[in-house]
Amino acid sequence: MATVHLRIGDLVWGKLGRYPPWPGKVVSPPKDLKKPRGKKCFFVKFFGTEDHAWIKVEQLKPYHPHKEEMIKINKGKRFQQAVDAVEEYLKKAKGKDQSHSDDKSKSDKGRKAAKPMKIIEEDDEDAFKGGSSDKPASSMEPITKRLKIIEEDTRSTSIQAADSTAINGSITPTDKRIGFLGLGLMGSGVVSNLLKMGHVVTVWNRTAEKCDLFIQEGARLGRTPAEVVSMCDITFSCVSDPKAARDLVLGPSGVLQGIRPGKCYVEMSTVDPETITELSQVITSRGGRFLEAPVSGSQQLSNDGMLVIVAAGDRSVYEDCSSCFQAMGKTSFFIGEAGNAARMMLILNMVQGSFMATIAEGLTLAQATGQSQQTFLDILCQGQMASTFVDQKCQNILQGNFKPDYYLKHIQKDLRLAISMGDSVNHPTPMAAAANEVYKRAKALDQSDNDMSAVYRAYIH
Repeated sequence: MATVHLRIGDLVWGKLGRYPPWPGKVVSPPKDLKKPRGKKCFFVKFFGTEDHAWIKVEQLKPYHPHKEEMIKINKGKRFQQAVDAVEEYLKKAKGKDQSHSDDKSKSDKGRKAAKPMKIIEEDDEDAFKGGSSDKPASSMEPITKRLKIIEEDTRSTSIQAADSTAINGSITPTDKRIGFLGLGLMGSGVVSNLLKMGHVVTVWNRTAEKCDLFIQEGARLGRTPAEVVSMCDITFSCVSDPKAARDLVLGPSGVLQGIRPGKCYVEMSTVDPETITELSQVITSRGGRFLEAPVSGSQQLSNDGMLVIVAAGDRSVYEDCSSCFQAMGKTSFFIGEAGNAARMMLILNMVQGSFMATIAEGLTLAQATGQSQQTFLDILCQGQMASTFVDQKCQNILQGNFKPDYYLKHIQKDLRLAISMGDSVNHPTPMAAAANEVYKRAKALDQSDNDMSAVYRAYIH
């Protein structure tokens, strides 16, 4: 990626911990606040908040070139207030520049231009504060306090993953009791955000130790899936594959044993339509209400409360889940009868998996032909294919960082299921089939539990 050149006074998008990029301004730090050792960073004051922090240079982007991109991927009342505060600040600055320009032309035309301001002017403070004064106190706490340590390691899943109030605005949690089964890469972030938004959540996980952190933060513990369903009004499930989804419902002490008339079950796992049809039938046969709601995203987006939810099945359950979906997601879609969401999600993941394989192929071909992989990425990120996904995945590849954000074995599973779905309607899926073979090769190279970007290694071995 091209080097970021910044100076005091520049407007930027700053990424702090697991929070989404936020508009801010590079300012001079207080005299008593030392710069972190060994890290190239700038001191940034964020608009619409009281927050300020040292931000590493790789977590900063210039404001104007990335404004449209950031507005598309972020949402929420506080985010919009922050953007509005920037625009108000720019209006004030423009007015001052015009006034200064007029004064100059009258008095000292020969004087050199002033150096950039190194401190924030008093009347700039209002622009930085912004926001509404009636926000809950918890949502207005400085980000640095909520994260405890500004430069904390963001790679591990934490109950402090994201403040969904800050991301999604003020959400009133449902008074229904929520259950959640499965605390993997995706489920952990979802539960974090449900708890932060004030939902009453009971959790269960096959490996019970994973529940401990959430219990400490106020979640309740269910001993079995059946117990969770019997205790809760709405129970969500997020597991790895069709077999795990079936076992959770049909196995010993499974969901089916706890289902009673009126109980809601929401399947968030990415599985095939046939599995969804089976689960829907057995749940409703006991008087339960069923919704499928697989999610498009990654561990990072789950932590940030920025998933995209695609739901189908019982529309009334979808409506009952409104506050939950707002807490965990950027947006949600309802697309009809059960099975439709599974089909749509497999198509989405088929495209994403094929695209990732193609990007990895391009990077390795660049290297094989003597071209700079970094230059390839820089050019790519300035063109029509520029996206956060491309930037992050390619940077991880170049750094040799394949810590899972979305397991390679799971994207290969989705490709396999998508190809099978294509076969069922006699529709060709040659691109997906080719990508699937590359992922199978990567799995043979022991990359299953790495990130999907580790498909890169299939091309270099």
